[in-house]
Amino acid sequence: MTATPKRPLDVVALGGGHGLAASLKALRKVTPHLTAVVGVSDDGGSSGRIREQFGVLPPGDLRMALAALCGDDTWGSTWARVLQHRFTSAGDLDGHSLGNLLITALWEETEDIVTGLEWVARLLDARGRVLPLSIEPLEIIANVVTQSGKHERVHGQVEVATTAHEIQSIELQPSDPKVCAQAVTAVMECDAVVLGPGSWYTSVLTHFQVPEMAAALHATTAARVLVLNLKAQSGETAGYLPTKYLEVLATSHPDFRLDYVIADPGHVGDTESLIAMAAEVGAKVHFAKVGTEPGPSDQHDSVLLASAFNSILAHGRISPWQ
Repeated sequence: MTATPKRPLDVVALGGGHGLAASLKALRKVTPHLTAVVGVSDDGGSSGRIREQFGVLPPGDLRMALAALCGDDTWGSTWARVLQHRFTSAGDLDGHSLGNLLITALWEETEDIVTGLEWVARLLDARGRVLPLSIEPLEIIANVVTQSGKHERVHGQVEVATTAHEIQSIELQPSDPKVCAQAVTAVMECDAVVLGPGSWYTSVLTHFQVPEMAAALHATTAARVLVLNLKAQSGETAGYLPTKYLEVLATSHPDFRLDYVIADPGHVGDTESLIAMAAEVGAKVHFAKVGTEPGPSDQHDSVLLASAFNSILAHGRISPWQ
């Protein structure tokens, strides 16, 4: 009797910026059923200007996710470059990304955030779907401790990402934002949820600050995977060891459990401490070379990361088509 073929994985990746793009480039080699859920708190550069002038979501991280989902053929690689194209001029367009303007135009034309993003994805022939975490712009606020021991609050993604102070916790304004309902549904119905890599406080943990999304992340039956950063980020996580990310997660969200942590052994150092810390959040550590060559890097290689995803996700978790 011929075995019933297993269906492709249904995967949701959460985050923002370059980190989420790295996961998406790898995951689209693993499955065609891919959804990106993107944070919408950016307030710098082209995105910040568009957010302020038009009162819309900051489109930059959404743009990067869409570009990451473009195919490797001529069409896909060309549109990925065009989407990321940034103007240089002495006028108002200086610093703006074409993709940011295109997304904003389609939001105005369709009068719907999700529909506008779907039209951009169709134009690009993107290998997946991109959704915002919230349908209203968010502001990140970090509670920090200065070197003198003073407690302060830092406002805005750019300021939080570059702070020289130790971050104790983060919150969002508004505190109970309008979540993207399709994003919540995707998390609840998928086979695997991927967090990271990326800016820990300003890209990854923001998803836990939206109540409905936090509830979905806790309730979903999907496998939960964390991809660790290869290096600490200057600013918000300066000096962080790999175990620190898990310590922060365990302290901030003690009821949340992971299944797997992907870590590059060349960037870990004390592997036993990482294994022990991962166990405290319910996870096994999958050690795999995922950094780009040559030498130590803070960039993930899409082929190597795809292999790591395959190793932990493609073994018996997915039922055959019904």
